[in-house]
Amino acid sequence: MATNIKPSSFDQFGYVHGPLKWAIAFTASLGAILEVIDTSIVNVALTDIQASLGSTISEVGWVVSGYAIANVVLIPLSAWLGDYFGRKTYFIFSLIGFTISSVLCGLSFNLPMLIAARILQGLCGGGLLAKAQAILFETFPPAEQGLAQAVFGVGVIAGPAIGPTLGGFLVDGLGWRWIFFVNIPFGIIAVAMSLAFLPKNKDKGDTKNQAVDWWGIGFLIVAVGSIQTVLEEGETDDWFSSSFIVTLAIVGIIGLGLFIWRELKTDHPAVDLRVLRHRSLAAGSVLSAVVGMGLYGALFAVPIFAQSVLQFTATQTGLLLAPGALASAIGMILLGKLTSIVDARFLIAIGAVGSSGVMFQLAAITPQSGTDDLFWPLVWRGAFTVFMFLPLSLAVLGPLPKKDISAGSGFYNLTRQLGGSIGIALLTTLLDRRQTFHRDILLAKLSPYDPETNQRLDLLNGALQNQGMDAATAQQQALALLSQTVDTQAAVLSYADCFRVVGIGFLCSLPLLLFLGKGGAGVKAPVGH
Repeated sequence: MATNIKPSSFDQFGYVHGPLKWAIAFTASLGAILEVIDTSIVNVALTDIQASLGSTISEVGWVVSGYAIANVVLIPLSAWLGDYFGRKTYFIFSLIGFTISSVLCGLSFNLPMLIAARILQGLCGGGLLAKAQAILFETFPPAEQGLAQAVFGVGVIAGPAIGPTLGGFLVDGLGWRWIFFVNIPFGIIAVAMSLAFLPKNKDKGDTKNQAVDWWGIGFLIVAVGSIQTVLEEGETDDWFSSSFIVTLAIVGIIGLGLFIWRELKTDHPAVDLRVLRHRSLAAGSVLSAVVGMGLYGALFAVPIFAQSVLQFTATQTGLLLAPGALASAIGMILLGKLTSIVDARFLIAIGAVGSSGVMFQLAAITPQSGTDDLFWPLVWRGAFTVFMFLPLSLAVLGPLPKKDISAGSGFYNLTRQLGGSIGIALLTTLLDRRQTFHRDILLAKLSPYDPETNQRLDLLNGALQNQGMDAATAQQQALALLSQTVDTQAAVLSYADCFRVVGIGFLCSLPLLLFLGKGGAGVKAPVGH
């Protein structure tokens, strides 16, 4: 058991050596994978949940939003909670809470109970992602961080794609409740592994005797909770035409200002913003937000395109994303060794340029695009994302002193999650606005005096009459089919616009590389850690 780990398991710098460190790596990564997969696994089940619990589309959306909001609120607090309760204790508590809340989600008999259980699941899951990454940085010496972060990154990168795939199979085969029940055995295994392998809590010193920064925690909840709610619900409520969204935006901005003021003023902050004095963390967090936009934003757009335009089922959509997830997993393992000899900034640049190229390739989609047309772009997207994610983690968190790793990891993961939310919100709005724009343009070109329009209508009219329709009905159906064709083409053009925006975003992030460190390249010994 972990409490019996001998002091000889640690080197002079406090890093673990021997097989134990890999047991710790797989334990921490399993917890992170559970959290990441549950971020996206619910998306394919919303229609079934709506029908089962008798709710509207806007109401069932809170099953996703509640989890995301609670998750984002907890991530920056994970460092303080780990210090206050002990790293091992807090990680195990989060795993147990996540598993129990998964049971409650599956047993929910109405929508309010499901939303409440999802919020609890998000609160417990928020500590798993950042804490898992911090555990790895504190367990492995700098020279081995590449492989350690590769193990962690497999779940974080592949999780958003695995979620819909797994969710599609479970929903179609067993029902929506099993997307939650599937967490039970893995949660139990993760708890058992944590008890067995994670080193015992370190001496917390004066942390337990310090006054809790309740004001800071309160301002954080108000600020991040309001901002995340605006991002989650803005498009549904037509953004700032809604008094609810306007009020939340104002509250969020004021709360953010008060939070920053409080955390910089107090001696023992709940979230240590002073870690942003490290240039690599400050610049890397901005770049992390861009990666979040591309990672979650692109994965948000592709399934919707597949289901709404190509008419794919949930299972077919999941299978479409699976090869990209596999490419990410393979690339993560292969790249893990390379990061110790190649400058991280060079690898990130390859990932940004490659990801941008893939986005422009996806922008060439047509209404006739199918699985074969999307296969290789999605595989390359998965591979190039690894070039951004893994080296970026090393370049941002690697240069930090060991005492700042936990706080830095929490802030770094927060920016990626918020970046994903911002990306999804922006792309959702862009899809809606650009679809209206393209539809108006296309309709302006259709005229009863246009020979091509009349020729298309005549062809449709004749085909429908040959199927047995009378002339009047055939004419109405022909007009409806032409309108449907316009809607489809407008949707395809709007998705292409979204992919181009993501591609441009990747290219615009390249100057931030000048502020990053080299990552794992050339690391000799953990001096200063």
